[in-house]
Amino acid sequence: MLNSNPNKVSLSALPPLALYIHFPWCEKKCPYCDFNSHQIKEGKAGFDEARYIHALIADLETELPNTWGRQVHSIFIGGGTPSLLSAEGMDQLLCAIRARVNLEPDAEITMEANPGSVETEKFAGFAKAGINRVSLGIQSFQDEYLKALGRIHNGEEAKRAVGIALKHFKSVNLDLMYGLPNQTLAMAKADVETALSFKTPHLSFYNLTLEPNTYFASFPPSLPNEDAIDAIYEQNLDLLTKAGYQRYEVSAYAKKHQECKHNLNYWRFGDYIGIGAGAHGKVSYPDRITRQVRERQPEAYMTAMETKGNALIENREIAAKDLPFEFMLNTLRLTDGVDTSTFTERTGLPLSTISKSLDEASKKGLLDENPRRLKATELGIRYLNNLQEMFLD
Repeated sequence: MLNSNPNKVSLSALPPLALYIHFPWCEKKCPYCDFNSHQIKEGKAGFDEARYIHALIADLETELPNTWGRQVHSIFIGGGTPSLLSAEGMDQLLCAIRARVNLEPDAEITMEANPGSVETEKFAGFAKAGINRVSLGIQSFQDEYLKALGRIHNGEEAKRAVGIALKHFKSVNLDLMYGLPNQTLAMAKADVETALSFKTPHLSFYNLTLEPNTYFASFPPSLPNEDAIDAIYEQNLDLLTKAGYQRYEVSAYAKKHQECKHNLNYWRFGDYIGIGAGAHGKVSYPDRITRQVRERQPEAYMTAMETKGNALIENREIAAKDLPFEFMLNTLRLTDGVDTSTFTERTGLPLSTISKSLDEASKKGLLDENPRRLKATELGIRYLNNLQEMFLD
């Protein structure tokens, strides 16, 4: 039955479900990073792997009553630097997950990795444990920029890491940045061409931004001006398109049928269990949609799981009035948008809830006029923040 009440959520079916696992440690905190990552103090022995894995498994068990019977379609292990885990620890974790959730047989299982922590034997162990997709935080292949970004690897190590990853995993993504300190158009092109030479099925390109509460926010480097960044972006897009990559999300490019399934679920306003220090989750029920947040500090997270059996610091129902913005915040990032029917399917609200904003966005040329799709125009993608803000309550 169609829900005609814009103040009440009523879902006819639950969206796909994914699992996100956060690993909070890294060897060195990068000056631009605002993620929940904590520099280990004593090299690779600076964190208690067994204790953290035990906490993750216990954390997953707290979510099972909320998602009982639902199939998990993808797993993403992010950080921090999850590749600091041992292959044995990864195997223990994934075996525990398979024993507790209904995992799709061919589920995409992604692990983020830092090129500086890539080892052939360990990557072989990760693949044996069940990892089938790796996302490498390359950022740049040029030593000058890697040093400016505070990365622990150099250009040759980055290339070596890509080669090792391609030998062991079904799918490999390369994360790169542009708009780097003093970056020129020619240097940006060199990074893209190096990335393309590996023919990985997926590439992600992010514009370096100065995020609050980071070292770069306090001590900003000299970045290219807006015109220079636009020129780099247009150049990147042209090079990637000619190489057969399709831009399917603001920062993501893929060969045909090689999109990241886990991230697509985020952008389509799907559900995801989030476990680990600082992890966020979103879980839908027939009459409500909830968000959860875990303890951010690793020690506080593990202690909470050990003493209370729960590490939640936030577990709230999303107000119906906030759902349109949350939905559009995600789905408008997709260059092909989503079917109009997805709005009601994922929010439980009638499309009439946002009809006024849709009309205004279309008149401004920010939203495609196709009545069957919610899709940003090229202008809308360029001014995405302005478009998304039109759906705020």
